[in-house]
Amino acid sequence: MQNNTLDNILKIIEEAISLLPDTSQEKLRKELETIREIMMKSRPPKMMVIGRRGAGKSSLINAIFGDKVAEVGSVTAQTAQGKWYRYQNERGKIDLLDTRGLGDRSRPDAAKHDNALEEIKAALQDTYPDVLLFLVKAKEVDARIQEDLQNLRAIVEFIKTKHHYTVPVMALITQVDELDPIDIGQPPYDDSEKQANIQKALKAVQDSFDAQSLKLMHLLPVSAYARYRGEVCIHQRYWNVDTLVHYLIEILPKEAQLELARLSQVMGVQKKIARLVIASSASICAGLAALPLPVADIIPITAAQVTMVTSIGYVAGRELNAQAATEFLAALGVNVGVGFALREVSRALAKFIFPGGGTLISSGIALGATWAIGEAAIVYFIEGLSLEEAKQAFQYEKDKRDEA
Repeated sequence: MQNNTLDNILKIIEEAISLLPDTSQEKLRKELETIREIMMKSRPPKMMVIGRRGAGKSSLINAIFGDKVAEVGSVTAQTAQGKWYRYQNERGKIDLLDTRGLGDRSRPDAAKHDNALEEIKAALQDTYPDVLLFLVKAKEVDARIQEDLQNLRAIVEFIKTKHHYTVPVMALITQVDELDPIDIGQPPYDDSEKQANIQKALKAVQDSFDAQSLKLMHLLPVSAYARYRGEVCIHQRYWNVDTLVHYLIEILPKEAQLELARLSQVMGVQKKIARLVIASSASICAGLAALPLPVADIIPITAAQVTMVTSIGYVAGRELNAQAATEFLAALGVNVGVGFALREVSRALAKFIFPGGGTLISSGIALGATWAIGEAAIVYFIEGLSLEEAKQAFQYEKDKRDEA
């Protein structure tokens, strides 16, 4: 993405906001900052994955990305030192701290410390994770988990002391596909006995966290099994991985949400981020429609809409620049620039003829048109539907909001 171009467009919008009455500026500046945090301050999320050897740390990492990122071992320890992995592809990147299994008695050749906890602390000296994922196997929820949670507490306290950050913790019960009845091994596990055993595992882990007075943001059962032939996945039993990504989006800082949405390719997550951008953009456009000159809102409103479409395309994993966003608007039948503003906001002129009534009409038109453009962009870029279907979504949303 062309960050310089986008930054210049945001400055145009910011300058236009400064022309509004002081009472209107604060809210719109907050909306603009939301867009800036998501798009301009975006960085890779930093996640830490811990648990005993065999809990499925590497498998979970692979499942989140639908790709073979980390090596999976079933016999001996695969992770020696705690190590930050930078995973990157054409959609973006993410930093993952994979760690030596808690309680691991075998010492990999590359390990520098006798126990996993010291390895983990060494990896946390210079940086810290946005979120910590604690993994426990579904069949081992009562196997020395108190010892593991004591180590978890030590890690959380170390991060808080060293980096002045209270890391949110999610607990994942992994390998639920291996719970009885074992023949119900394929998701969604619609079997009463299987579901009862999953619920028992969830309660056991929750009770253990409560006993340690450890705050838990989310508790989720997952299955992340996949079998690869070389780099190609030939079979997988993923369950609740999409839900996990949704929860992570809730926990992560705004500046780290975008990269996870792009990498995971979870459509629901991408739509959630896109609608945050749409809501802020629509509020900005509605506010800018109140500028005192008839055509003063043409450039900043168009700039806000171009920024919105650029952002939605980027969320979907595309390298969409402002020019391409402008072309998309034109393809919708939106006359970008003066023509568009005069057509869509022409009734705004009423504010100069009927003082007191025109501003509301103008703001409503700008709000509705921006939402309609945003929904069309979701249909085209995120859902991957045709341009014709995007045009239909635009018209439907616009008519709905005009009637409201």
